[in-house]
Amino acid sequence: MEPRSWHASYDPEVPPSLAYPEATLPELLTQTAQTFPEQPAIHYFGNTWTYAELERKVTQFANLLKAEGLGPGDKVALYLPNCPAVVVAFYGALRAGCVLTQLNPLYVPQEAAYQLKDSGAQVVVALDRFAGTLRDISAECGLKKVWLVRINGDFPIPLKWLYAVKARLEGTWVSWPRGPLFRSFEKELSQTDSRGDFPRSNQSDLALLQYTGGTTGMAKGVMLTHRNLVVNAVQTRAWVPRLVQGRETVMVAVPIFHCYGMTVGMNLAVLLGAAMVLAPKFDVVRVMKDIARYRAGVFPGVQAMYLAINQHPDSKKFDLSCIKACLSGAGPLHGEVQRVFESLTGGRLVEGYGMTEASPVTHANPIQGKRKIGSVGVPFPDTEAKIVDLETGTMELPVGTPGEIIVRGPQVMQGYWKKPKETAEALRDGWLFTGDIGTMDAEGFFVITDRKKDMIKVGGENVYPREIEEMLFKHPAVQDCVVAGVPDDKWVDKVKAYVVLKAGAEASADHVIVYCKENLAKYKVPREVEFRDSLPKNMVGKMLRRVLIEEEKTKRTKS
Repeated sequence: MEPRSWHASYDPEVPPSLAYPEATLPELLTQTAQTFPEQPAIHYFGNTWTYAELERKVTQFANLLKAEGLGPGDKVALYLPNCPAVVVAFYGALRAGCVLTQLNPLYVPQEAAYQLKDSGAQVVVALDRFAGTLRDISAECGLKKVWLVRINGDFPIPLKWLYAVKARLEGTWVSWPRGPLFRSFEKELSQTDSRGDFPRSNQSDLALLQYTGGTTGMAKGVMLTHRNLVVNAVQTRAWVPRLVQGRETVMVAVPIFHCYGMTVGMNLAVLLGAAMVLAPKFDVVRVMKDIARYRAGVFPGVQAMYLAINQHPDSKKFDLSCIKACLSGAGPLHGEVQRVFESLTGGRLVEGYGMTEASPVTHANPIQGKRKIGSVGVPFPDTEAKIVDLETGTMELPVGTPGEIIVRGPQVMQGYWKKPKETAEALRDGWLFTGDIGTMDAEGFFVITDRKKDMIKVGGENVYPREIEEMLFKHPAVQDCVVAGVPDDKWVDKVKAYVVLKAGAEASADHVIVYCKENLAKYKVPREVEFRDSLPKNMVGKMLRRVLIEEEKTKRTKS
């Protein structure tokens, strides 16, 4: 059986193979700035920067690094939410030949210290509220320089002052630590030359150490080259062929520190010559206002974002008709969420799939062509995928049979940083073993059944949480839900559903269980239902099923 790859019948406008530019990421920015110098590059709280201005700032930061003695191969860490500084520092570090690593703003000090030490980063560009953390761990991490960014640093003048006054009155204003370690990013950037020559990087050079979440142990640094990242941006751009170069706007609400926001938000915008509207955090009203104000046509996101817009009482007051294409990632997109969002906006919302180890996108439902609700679509151009057995990973399985999804393509990582054993397990004969369980149908559409580690064993049967969640989402009283396998003496694991009800809705645990019995096989029916006001999610909006499982284990230990 041949592994499934792209063929033109999915969408005749998307070619089966693409031509990729022989350029690094900062070279793509330079090309865009030369072609569209006066086009908006960034919109941020009412301020706008053109591509010519962004190019100048990127060169200034590269010069700043050069003045510190940093160059090819040196590691630079970013500890920032979505703001202009993260775009400038990202492309500026790469222009200087450095290798980037991005820290999650939710990290506790020990997590930040681990990543800084493991990556070898000795300079950091960070939001000022992380100054205390970086001061406390600076000695053990060997930090040499920290450039601090104020979140209001790039606000327009009246708003910048008002924010500062409000923060001081509320006691939330951050006073910067004294000493040679800390510097002002904004001040030093403005005092640095905007011209300079830098050693040219090759596409095969390491660009990014993107750390995985570490849910099954210590986080691993995924090694991604310039080519990996350029290729995935080009593949994503080709997926929406009707976008017009230099005329689009991308709503970047997914965090750039996450590989998904970096590629499908920031890098895609730079490749397109599109304006990126940056949201430091997902505030549903501000995001809807900015989409309407800047006429954002591209809105990559996660289900939680689209669900929040669907359910907001004022969503119809905003003109969201500008939305053309939305790619949902970092978790499943339930059919009802998709249907309501498309009805509300008139745009196309499709589910995609990928992982950090693949830059990250490998699959998506076509925007214009044939799509299948509940599937993650088909492989991207120049990407192959197939289903193999869970035990050995060597036998390709027939259509419709569940197994592990493996992928191969030019966006796949080079390996894990300083972890040869884990690299050998994940990359075998050129194939990336994803750890996700799924099926492929006769037309080549893939369905993610679940993470290999999330599969629940009930009385010898395999239970996949996503199937139960899909059913629960159809219940008229259910706003959000997640299903997990939690410890149980008799069954080893039992199926438990965590449910958030819609405002004003009522339902009992017995009612939900009866509903599931009417729609699912007996062994799939949750044996317990817990109602909650909210469910644990990370900053991207991905459901943290493991947090709920750990809570159950803690309860069990105490009882």
